Amino acid sequence: MNDRQKVPTILKQGATSPLYASLGASGADVTALLEAPLTILPKKSALIPTGISVEIPQGYEIQVRPRSGLALKHQITVLNTPGTIDSDYRGEIGVILMNHGEEPFIVTPGMRVAQLVLAAVVMADFVTAEELVTTSRGSGGFGHTGL
Repeated sequence: MNDRQKVPTILKQGATSPLYASLGASGADVTALLEAPLTILPKKSALIPTGISVEIPQGYEIQVRPRSGLALKHQITVLNTPGTIDSDYRGEIGVILMNHGEEPFIVTPGMRVAQLVLAAVVMADFVTAEELVTTSRGSGGFGHTGL
């Protein structure tokens, strides 16, 4: 069964097409399109170019998510997780990497830096109301169930 969506992709010279690492992978790995290594200092972030532009089908978005190995081993994550790429964006995909670690982290050309997940989007029709239906939670927000 093949239920994949076709996503037209343009690659700059030297860029690598997104690639699923296994048959069951939800995210396709994307790589850094760099001419030279780039160092991200501790507690700093950097925009990493991928050289990839896509045409996302209407009704979908692409989410940019961290790679778990980079997070576990180096405390590197995608700063605005998940980053959202809207279906009408046609520019190059960039990945904002954040170094939460104590050591500088070096991003090398061709390094897998994030993963892209194609996700369906349901648009809301926000309507003004005088009141909302009451629930047992009510307005309990951050930490309302304990830590």
